[in-house]
Order: sequence, then structure tokens, then C-alpha cells
Amino acid sequence: MRLAVTGSNGLIGSALVSSLHRDGHEVVRVVRHPPRAADEVAWDPKGGTVDTAGLAGCEAVVHLAGAGVGERRWTAAYKKELRDSRVLGTATLAEAVAGMAEPPATFLVGTAIGWYGDTGTRAVDESAAPGSGFMADLCRDWEAAAAPAERAGVRTVFARTGLVVARQGGAWGRLFPIFRAGIGGRLGDGRQYWSHIALHDHVAALRHLLDTPELHGPVNLTAPEPVTNREVTAAMARVLRRPALLPVPVAVLRLVLGEFADDVVGSQRVRPRRLLESGFRFAFPTVEDAVRAALDRTA
Repeated sequence: MRLAVTGSNGLIGSALVSSLHRDGHEVVRVVRHPPRAADEVAWDPKGGTVDTAGLAGCEAVVHLAGAGVGERRWTAAYKKELRDSRVLGTATLAEAVAGMAEPPATFLVGTAIGWYGDTGTRAVDESAAPGSGFMADLCRDWEAAAAPAERAGVRTVFARTGLVVARQGGAWGRLFPIFRAGIGGRLGDGRQYWSHIALHDHVAALRHLLDTPELHGPVNLTAPEPVTNREVTAAMARVLRRPALLPVPVAVLRLVLGEFADDVVGSQRVRPRRLLESGFRFAFPTVEDAVRAALDRTA
């Protein structure tokens, strides 16, 4: 296939592009700078422009670009950046795709399980209504921005992503050096649910979404069983063979992360019902499996 990918230099995007290349697919990288290579196409997500000529012949557009949720303290300015980079970027691509004479068959948008808000101990799947809070509001508007592509008859899929277990980056990537140093520990009371997924499984799930034409709308990309932060802490300690005795108080998290701390200690017990029902099988279903896979360069 010929596919276009935004966010191709990010944690998930780079892994997806490598996977596609290994299987002989042609990937067009949608980039924000002037094209420097034959496989690059320019776009301006905030300015609302895309070089659609470069998307011609693509069977799918995979949209993974957006400012990192856990990369900076959530100030008012950074929250605006988080929102604009997702909502405006998705709207720009959706309108561009909808306006093409021969649009791609699939528009795959990487969104987030933030849609559900804090679910406490209640398990939710794709049938759940949106929750409340900044991330839930953002996710609702983010997915709504894809409406032009849906109206144009393009199969639109929302990959609602959980916490990706990876050594190379993302929120989980920051945990590994802390636990290696023996200063890891639960966050807050540790009872909050973390809905995780191994990077390998995340890429495989994206490939599955691309290859399964009957899937559209929201699909949760999380491991079959979410676990509590206490269980995550115990698994990290076992795999890395380090103590994990120092809990991090919520007040300290708020000082460092700002409003994002409420999401870190919030609970999201999310299950991937539609992914499992469509026949997808996880290679690393448990959190310990996922942590071991993240450390295994051959996984």
C-alpha cells in the first residue's frame, strides 16, 4: 500500500513507519517543514494547508501528530498548544482529504482514552459517553474535527490510545531511568487504574485497523486488562530488580506537572472491546509482559 503518516518522527509514528517499510509498503511522511526528500509532503496544521498532490494514490492517511501531553507542565499556554495541535491539525487533514477528487479509503486518527475522563473503578469500553475535564473535552473536539472526512464517505477510525509502554520515549519512557535508579514508587495512593499497551502491540493494532475495513469510529488501543498504579510499580520493580519504596505525593506531582497531575493520579479503567471482537491478539497482554518487551531490543 501507499500510506501517508503525520507525526512520523514521534515514538509511535517512527515505529509504525519502520513496520510498514519492513513489509514493503510505501510511506509518505507529512511534515511541517519544506520537503527535503522524495517521500515528504508539506502541511501547515495550524494554517490549514496540505499539499494534497502528494497524497494522491494513498490508500490511507494516518494522523499521529500532536504536542506531547506529558512533555511540559500544563500552563494555560501549553494547554492551548495541546488543543490547537490536535483539533486544528485534524480539521486541516480531514478537510484536505474530503476535498480530494479521489480521497484515500481510510483516515486513521490517533486520539486518546482521555475521552472517558476519570472512570474510577468502573470499567468502560467504546460505548461509554465522554467524561469531564480538560482531556475529555479535548478528545471530544479532536474527534469531532474529523467530521469532513466522515461526511465525504472516508472510513474514519479513532485509535483511542492508552499509556504506551516503551523505553524510547513517551510518559512511560520517563519511568525507566527513575526505577533503574531505585527511586521509583507509586504515584499518589496507587489505586488508580492505568490502561497501558506495549509499543509492539500498539503498532500491530494500528496495522490491524488499517487492514480491517469493517472497523470505523472509536477503537480503544489498550491491553485487555488495565492494572492499578500499585501493580505497575510492582511489575517495574520485579523486572528491573530494584526497590520501589518511595511514593510520590500528589502535592509534589501538582507542583511539577500542574493540572496534568490530576490526570496522572486519575483512574481510567478502559477495555479494548472492539479490538478484541475484531480478532486482534496481543503479543504482550500483561503489564509485566509489556515492560519486558520494552527492554528487549528484539521484541
